[in-house]
Amino acid sequence: MHTLTIDDFTREPQRLLDEARRGEVAVVTERGEPVLLSVPLERGAPIQDTLVELAAQLYDKELITLERAARIAGLSYSQTIDEFGRRGIATIRQTPEELERELAAFGP
Repeated sequence: MHTLTIDDFTREPQRLLDEARRGEVAVVTERGEPVLLSVPLERGAPIQDTLVELAAQLYDKELITLERAARIAGLSYSQTIDEFGRRGIATIRQTPEELERELAAFGP
């Protein structure tokens, strides 16, 4: 995996494409934080299925929000919730404390 700064990417955008063509994964960072992940795909890869799978994996690992997952997958918010439900990925995530407070709000 190769890391480029946003300045590197701005100066040499072709570099990212060249690395992808060589099969290399690249991360573009801004002030040390990742902002873009470049993942090379095989020719003929099913793009929509790949995007949904990527969104599901990143969301399940709590690396992105549900909103961002929906955008990556190219699905509506409700379609994303349904798709993740079919995959067994919880979309309502509460800590035990949050759940306790919510249940307490309903009374005894």
